[in-house]
Amino acid sequence: METEEAQRVLPFQLQFDKPIASQIKIAEWNPEKDLLAMVTEDSKILLHRFNWQRLWTISPGRCITSLCWRPDGKAIAVGLEDGTISLHDVENGKLLRSMKSHTVAILCLNWEDNGHQIADDSSKISAYEDRTSRFFPPPPRAPRIPGLVPGDTGFMDDGDEPFRELSNSSHQRFNILCSGDKDGSICFSIFGIFPIGKVNIHNFSIHSTIMGTPITYGFRNASISKVALSKDLCYLTVMCSGELFEDGVEPSERQIAGHNFLGFQCLLLDTSILWKRKNELHQVAQQASNIEDLIEVIRASLSVMFKQWSDAMHAFHEKFDSLSTLIIDHGLDSTPQEEFLSLLGGARTSPPVHQFLVNSLGEAGLKRVAKVVCGAGRELQQLVLDHLQPAAEIVAFRMGELRGLSKWRARYQGIGLDETLMDNATEKAGMFLIQVERFMRVLSSVVQQFSNFFSWLLKYVKILMSEPSDQLLPFSSELVIIFLKFLHDQDPIRQLLELSEFDYNIETDVETMKRVRELTHFGGFLDSEYLRRTLAKEFQEMESCFKVAFQMPFNTISKQLLCKDLLPLFPIASSPSSVFTAVPTSISYYKEASETASAHQTQRQKLVDYISFQIPDESFTDAANCIGLARGFMHDLASADEGGTSLEAVLLCVPDRYQCVDLSLYKEGQIVLLLNETTVTSESSRNACMMIVQASDLPFVPIARSTNLNYWKLHELKDSIVYLQMENEKVRGIPHSVIAPLAVSASRGVACVFAARKRALVYILEEDEDDVSDAE
Repeated sequence: METEEAQRVLPFQLQFDKPIASQIKIAEWNPEKDLLAMVTEDSKILLHRFNWQRLWTISPGRCITSLCWRPDGKAIAVGLEDGTISLHDVENGKLLRSMKSHTVAILCLNWEDNGHQIADDSSKISAYEDRTSRFFPPPPRAPRIPGLVPGDTGFMDDGDEPFRELSNSSHQRFNILCSGDKDGSICFSIFGIFPIGKVNIHNFSIHSTIMGTPITYGFRNASISKVALSKDLCYLTVMCSGELFEDGVEPSERQIAGHNFLGFQCLLLDTSILWKRKNELHQVAQQASNIEDLIEVIRASLSVMFKQWSDAMHAFHEKFDSLSTLIIDHGLDSTPQEEFLSLLGGARTSPPVHQFLVNSLGEAGLKRVAKVVCGAGRELQQLVLDHLQPAAEIVAFRMGELRGLSKWRARYQGIGLDETLMDNATEKAGMFLIQVERFMRVLSSVVQQFSNFFSWLLKYVKILMSEPSDQLLPFSSELVIIFLKFLHDQDPIRQLLELSEFDYNIETDVETMKRVRELTHFGGFLDSEYLRRTLAKEFQEMESCFKVAFQMPFNTISKQLLCKDLLPLFPIASSPSSVFTAVPTSISYYKEASETASAHQTQRQKLVDYISFQIPDESFTDAANCIGLARGFMHDLASADEGGTSLEAVLLCVPDRYQCVDLSLYKEGQIVLLLNETTVTSESSRNACMMIVQASDLPFVPIARSTNLNYWKLHELKDSIVYLQMENEKVRGIPHSVIAPLAVSASRGVACVFAARKRALVYILEEDEDDVSDAE
C-alpha cells in the first residue's frame, strides 16, 4: 500500500518506526508534554519521549488494568487488578500516593479538571490561598526505617522539593479522578487523593413506561468499560456491559416482546454537584488531602520510634537478664533490683552481681548498652521534634481551618461538612498534641534515669576492677532507686508507642482526674479521659475521628450522583465479560461556540458529547463491520422536556477488506480509525491503515427516544449507513498488521500505532505541522 500511495502526498507523516521489547496493552499520551506512557503485557510501565528515548521503567508487581494522566501532565494514575489506584511522578516514576478505592480490577480511569480558575457564585475569581505556609515551615516528610540503605541516617531527605510540590494539593487546580471497575462501581476523588463519592450502577433504578404502566429497571452483572467526565464536571458518561432487568421478573422471563436485555449500554450520570459546589469541595479537599499526608507522616514516625526503642530495649534486656540466671545458679532468693539496691546501699557485693558486672557485662559491654539505649532516646527525641510534632501541629491547624468552614452552614452543610464532627475532630487533634508533649516529658525522664543508672553502674564496675573512677560522670542515688523500682522491669516508652490489642490505661491519680474534669466546665475541650490513654491510642482515636468527619462529605456527595439517562447501544448474545473487553470505545467532549452567548455563557460554552464504539457483527446481522457514533446524549433530557431531541447517531461501515482494530475520537469532531486487512490470510504479509473521518460532517440521524427502554435504537439506522471510501478520507497505509491500543494525542497532534510484530510507529497527524518538538 505504501507503494501505491507514493504517487500522492500522504496525509500523515511517519516520524519513526521502532522495535519494542514487549507487546503493549495500554498506551496514553501526556496531555501537556511529548511523552507516551505504555503498559506491557507483563504489567511494566514505560515512559518514552516523542523521540522514543526511554525515561524510566517501573513495575508495580501487580497486574495493571488501566492508566491515565493528570490534566497537568505531572502525574500518572495507574489502576490495578486488586482495586488499588497508585499515582506516580512523571519525572522518575516515584510512587506519590496509593489508595484502595475498589475491591476488584479497575478497568478505566479518567482525570478531568474544570478548565479554568474557580469562580464563586458571583463570578468573581476566588483564589484559594493555603494559609498554612504563613505560620509553619514546609511540612515534614515521613522518616525512613534505619538500616534499609547503607549509611542511612534514618530520616527522609527533606530537600526533595519537586516531590513535595507534586504531592501537595494546595497549589493544584480543582480536578476530579474517576475510576470504574468490573463490578460496576465508580469512584470519584478530588486531586486523585481525597475520595468524594462512590456509586454502583447496580443500585440505579431506571424508570420507564410500557402501555401506560410504569416499570422500573435495574442492572445485573454490569461491568464498566469507560468513564468520561465532561469538561464542566456536570456529567459523567459511562459505557458498560450488563443485563437490564425488570424488577420483580424471574430470570427465566427476562425477555419482553422478544428483545434481549443483555447488551452494551451507555449511561449518563448527573455530577453537577461537583460543579455547583466546586468552591467548597476544593477548599475541603485541599485541607483534607494534606491532613491525610500528615497522618501518614505521624503513622510512619510512631512506627519508626517503636522499632528503634524496641531494638534498644532488646539490647538492654539481652545483657541484663543474665543477672537473674546467675542469681538462681548461686542459690540466692533475691531479684536483680534487690541486689542492685543492696549494692547502692554499700553492702558487700554478692558473687552473682560481681560475676555479672566484671565478667558477663564488663566495662565495654556496659558502654555499648548505654550507647544503644541513650542513643535511641536521643533519636526518638529528634524524630518527635523533626517529624511527629510538626506534623501534629499542622494537622491541628488544618483541622481548625475546616472547623471554621463548617460554621458557615449555608455553604458547607450542603456538602456534608458537619459542624459537630469537625468540632470533635479538632479537639482530637489538640489532644494528640498534648499527648506528644506528654510523651516528650516521659521520654526525657526515662532517658535521664537510664543514663544516671549506667553512670552509677560504670563507676561501680571501675571500683570492682580497681580502676580510677574520678573522671566519670556524677550520678544521683535517688534517681537510681527510682529507676530500679519503676523502670528496670517496666517500659513506659513502649507502652505509650505500642498499639496493643487490648486497651492499656495509664494510671492517673484521683486528684489529677478531678482537676481535669473541673477544667472541662471552663470550655475548650470535652474529653477528660485523655490522661488515661497512650500516645498510640490517642493517634488511633484521632485518625478514627477524622475518618468519620470526612466520610460525611463522601456520603453526602455520593447520594447526589444520580443516573439521568440510559442509551442501549447493542445486544450481546453471550456473557458480557468476554465481549465487552474487546469492544473499542471512545468518548470526547467538544465545545460548541454560540454567537449569541453572553459573557458568562461564553465562559461555560455548551459542550457536545461524542460517543464512538465498534458494533460486533453478531449484534446486528444486517449492519456488519460497523462503527456507531452518537452525539447529544448529554443534553437529550433537556431537549426531550421541550418536546424535541438532541440525540443523533450514525453508523459507519468499514470498507469490505478491512476490520476495525481500535478507534479514538480526535479534536474538532474527528475520529481516528485503525484498520487491519482481512483479505490476506498470512499475518506476516497483512497490511493495515489509519483513517481520519470528519465526524461532525457526517449525516447524523435524530434518534427518537421511546419510553420503552427495551429497544435497540441504533438498529433503526441500518438503512442510512455511511459507507466509508478509502479515496474520500484521509488514509495512511501501514506496512504491518496492527493491534490495539491506538494512542492518539489531541493536544499534541500525534498518534502511536503498535504492530503485531512488536513495533511502534509514531505519526504526526497535523499536515501543517512540520516539526514536533522532542525537547520536552
